[in-house]
Amino acid sequence: MKVLLLKDAKEDDCGQDPYIRELGLYGLEATLIPVLSFEFLSLPSFSEKLSHPEDYGGLIFTSPRAVEAAELCLEQNNKTEGESSALPLLFPCGNLKREILPKALKDKGIAMESITVYQTVAHPGIQGNLNSYYSQQGVPASITFFSPSGLTYSLKHIQELSGDNIDQIKFAAIGPTTARALAAQGLPVSCTAESPTPQALATGIRKALQPHGCC
Repeated sequence: MKVLLLKDAKEDDCGQDPYIRELGLYGLEATLIPVLSFEFLSLPSFSEKLSHPEDYGGLIFTSPRAVEAAELCLEQNNKTEGESSALPLLFPCGNLKREILPKALKDKGIAMESITVYQTVAHPGIQGNLNSYYSQQGVPASITFFSPSGLTYSLKHIQELSGDNIDQIKFAAIGPTTARALAAQGLPVSCTAESPTPQALATGIRKALQPHGCC
């Protein structure tokens, strides 16, 4: 049974994407299609801030892209030491950041300065990759979304390619935020992974694909 995962492929120590491996253990043939791409922003400004660590009490990272942005800046800047008394925290983030962390810190009286260092955009190959998949594999038994933005950039193409067969697809979400985004689009959520891990998702999709499955 064929399932489609809308994410980048990331090999583990065994040289295989763990989602493909875990789904394969249940006899599911998974294909990965990336739907998101990232562009760095404001790196000169971020680099300038990093060159003055004495102005900040620390750094907050909540995404791999922010770490990559910092690494790019630090390659040209070796000054990484500074005192950190009651200074604001520096929060490099993306353009789609949620306000949960800033609000929580503000409620605790902790000063924080945000700087947008990357933006999320549609992967340039999304339409072509989906067209190729559908022409070669047909309509998948299940499609998993890994973020609300991934849903935004791919849903129209999936609806067009699936046509009347879209009702046959079991839609899965990697977490509750993505599940809510699916529901907001009027799509039935057959599976929400109990945790954002390959094992939890594979278990959930297997249950959802069973007759009258639900997870």
